[in-house]
Amino acid sequence: MGKSALDAADLRILEALQRNGRLSNVDLADQVGLSPSPCLRRVRDLEEAGYIQGYAAILDRRRLGLGVVAFVEVKIDQNAEGDTVFRRAVERIPEVVSCFVMTGTMDYLLQVVVPDLDAYAEVSMKRLLQIPGVKDVRSSFVLDVVKHSTALPLPPV
Repeated sequence: MGKSALDAADLRILEALQRNGRLSNVDLADQVGLSPSPCLRRVRDLEEAGYIQGYAAILDRRRLGLGVVAFVEVKIDQNAEGDTVFRRAVERIPEVVSCFVMTGTMDYLLQVVVPDLDAYAEVSMKRLLQIPGVKDVRSSFVLDVVKHSTALPLPPV
């Protein structure tokens, strides 16, 4: 099932599951205009083909005491070993919730979520800056969230 193999029913299923991943198969089938058996088969096919990578709860970071979000640009020494060391180290830092390889002046963009600025200082100075090969770290802090969505923009059905 390639990208071109997605039809209107598949896109309706993906859209509905992005809004509510806890839908029962019967409710999902009803929402997308299929009977339950073909709907379940399509969901399984979408999962096996990798369109659906998993299901998760969306947590409220503030209620969990995680009041600070920082986007951190990281520049590393350009060699394969330094890149591998950095990637492995970042995977072991739970406060780094996203890590992207970037074009431009910085090599990586990290999203870091922590309780407060003291916790950020700990992550930044005692973990990120201690990774061999890290040359520069620049931080920007989120003041307010204008839009946040976990849903991807799907083509119109």
